[in-house]
Amino acid sequence: MFWIVLVLSSLLLGIERVGYWWVWNHPNRFAAAVRRWAQLSSGDPVFALRRMFFGFKAIQITVLVGWCMLFGGSLLPLPTAPTTALVGGVVLLLLGQVLNLSVMWRLGNEGVFYGNRFGRPIEWQTGFPFSLLPHPQYLGALLSVWSFMLIMRYPNPDWIALPLISTVWYAWGTQVEKE
Repeated sequence: MFWIVLVLSSLLLGIERVGYWWVWNHPNRFAAAVRRWAQLSSGDPVFALRRMFFGFKAIQITVLVGWCMLFGGSLLPLPTAPTTALVGGVVLLLLGQVLNLSVMWRLGNEGVFYGNRFGRPIEWQTGFPFSLLPHPQYLGALLSVWSFMLIMRYPNPDWIALPLISTVWYAWGTQVEKE
């Protein structure tokens, strides 16, 4: 059963990355589809992608919490990490969220949700957090996944499975979403 759940989880976690890849590489097709489905998206591709983001995050959270419920054997998953790992996980979670919120603050909706791909002028950013690394939002998301699973499943041997899968998907995203 572990392997079936692992494969299904990997596929579900990949929906987000493949979705963003498609929009990044086919912005005109996405914009045309959004115009056809205007009642769902106001006809604005940035708005539509923002809505998709919330759907992607719902899938991601469902996979992570579902994993903890299934392999933790409880409908109410509780942290299993010892104190040191728990504190480390909380610190990583806070750091990940600081990166995510900093990207949103720096770029706004237009920048985060690929406004440049839809012909909107987005100023290139070099200040924090982009002064630290090229994909701070991806790192922030990954730190959040790693920290959540560290808190909720460590020291169980399965704690590392979903963070590793997420790392592979996000690494793939950094390679295929280039100018």
